[in-house]
Amino acid sequence: MKRNLKYRDNAIETINVWPSFTDLMANAFMIISLFLLLALFKSLFLKYTAEETELNLTETEREVRILKRKLAVSQNRLGESLDNAQRLEKRSSELENLWQSSRNKVNVLNSQIDVLNSQIDVLNSQADLLNSQVDDLELENQRLKSAPPVVVIQDSGEYRFASGSAALPRELKNYISNQLVERIEGISRQRNLYVVEIIGHTDGQVNFNHVSNLDENLEDVANGNKDISTLVPGSNADLGLMRALEVVKQLQRSQRRGRLQGVQFRVYSAAQLQLPSGDFAPAERRANASRRRIEIRFSPLGRAETIR
Repeated sequence: MKRNLKYRDNAIETINVWPSFTDLMANAFMIISLFLLLALFKSLFLKYTAEETELNLTETEREVRILKRKLAVSQNRLGESLDNAQRLEKRSSELENLWQSSRNKVNVLNSQIDVLNSQIDVLNSQADLLNSQVDDLELENQRLKSAPPVVVIQDSGEYRFASGSAALPRELKNYISNQLVERIEGISRQRNLYVVEIIGHTDGQVNFNHVSNLDENLEDVANGNKDISTLVPGSNADLGLMRALEVVKQLQRSQRRGRLQGVQFRVYSAAQLQLPSGDFAPAERRANASRRRIEIRFSPLGRAETIR
């Protein structure tokens, strides 16, 4: 009986596996739950990682777009810089050409300046020569101003002498008595000159009357004892002297009326020897009114020196 009970207990003990199954299932559930939990954690981690990655990707894309825009701006700026560089290079080339052209022009101008300097030197030399000539002219002008004038009565028109005669025409007498007297008085007072030289000039016509009586009658005519018509010239020298003497005699008439006080007269003849320029005349035997004249010259009264 006991053995049957023991046998039944063993059988029941052998057949009752439920607790083990329960434990097994519990362990399996726990393992499955662990795996599910791990899977959940992994899923959450992957989801978080994916979201983080997506966020990072989005941020990266945004940064890429920003960088692209910056790159586009930089490319545009680079293009503008290249264009500016090309323009600057072109401008530099133009400036270089312009500089070279300017340099050539400067060289040409320098050459022209050298030529101008040479011309200026020549002009300066000419100016120095002209200045010297001007100085000479000024000296000559001063000399002429300081020298008394020469009054010339041309033998022409109303003042013309008759051919071969020393008689004064009426118009010439009036001129001598009025204008010439005042002229001599003015010059004498201004320059303190008291000697008036009267010089007769003729042309080169030959005087064919070879018989002269000046040697016999000249003094009497000069002193007023005889008239000028009594003189017969034998040469142009005689005729020039006679005409100069007749001018002096007319001046002396004014002197006797109180004019020309202190003035002394000298009478000379140059015949046909001198031209109006002062040069010796060439041989010319025709009538020439431009050479016939009476010259009135002024000189100070100096002390005579006698050479023995």
